[in-house]
Amino acid sequence: MPVLQRLSLAHAPALLAFEQENRAHFAASVPDRGDAFFAEFDALLRDRLAEQDAGVCHFHVLVDTEGAVLGRVNLVDAADGEAELGYRIAKAASGRGLATAAVRQVCALAAEEYGLTALRAVTTEDNPASQTVLTRSGFEVTGALVVDGRPGLAYRRQL
Repeated sequence: MPVLQRLSLAHAPALLAFEQENRAHFAASVPDRGDAFFAEFDALLRDRLAEQDAGVCHFHVLVDTEGAVLGRVNLVDAADGEAELGYRIAKAASGRGLATAAVRQVCALAAEEYGLTALRAVTTEDNPASQTVLTRSGFEVTGALVVDGRPGLAYRRQL
């Protein structure tokens, strides 16, 4: 059974492999990270960990029994009791309920460990899998918006 872990420097090789292996899969539903992300991965990871240490963000990886990263679930821009939720699951691990389980677990951590009272999320209208994860995890649609030039939906969950 995969385990949700708080991101650390020890995850770097597995996280980079996860991002590289799933780049095209992710780019089909969310904006591509771009070549610079991969070229500057180590520095960017250190920057993210500094944000985590400052309490501005909370990054998590979903890891299998062999240490491979199957997904990410992040809480970013934490302020005034709220943060934005983002997540991505490896193509090979999709459709098994891992995203829903991991998002529910992060929602609990957000309230119990990080002191947050609400979470926000966005997804495109052409991403029904993400919409399902959010609604199954207690998020409600709060409005429409544009995500990377595509129609999208804004969500919110009180914790």
